[in-house]
Amino acid sequence: QVQLVESGGGLVQAGGSLRLSCAASRGTFFGSYSMGWFRQAPGKEREFVAAISASGARNAYLNSVKGRFIISRDNAKATVYLQMNSLKVEDTGVYYCAANPSRYSCSSSPTDYDDWGQGTQVAVSS
Repeated sequence: QVQLVESGGGLVQAGGSLRLSCAASRGTFFGSYSMGWFRQAPGKEREFVAAISASGARNAYLNSVKGRFIISRDNAKATVYLQMNSLKVEDTGVYYCAANPSRYSCSSSPTDYDDWGQGTQVAVSS
């Protein structure tokens, strides 16, 4: 089991930027997991945002965030990041990171992820 802790959320104006971090518990084989970011807006289902393979060589994005968000990871620090630029009001929600034991996967399905963080709130104002 991987324990994950997100940070970096907050309130930002539209057009601004935030960088989310997700740190895995020490002792985990973080470098063997692919990682994903998901978000959930009030009254809506959780949706896929981005994913990155275990090595970082592959990634995938929700179409509406392509060109604005960048997912990256530092396996030495057991941390995955989500750089969010040109934020829009519709990016508002609770952002969760999750760990997928399939190292090569960039799955967009929440059911492929075994471990989840507690979430960090992102609010974008107009």
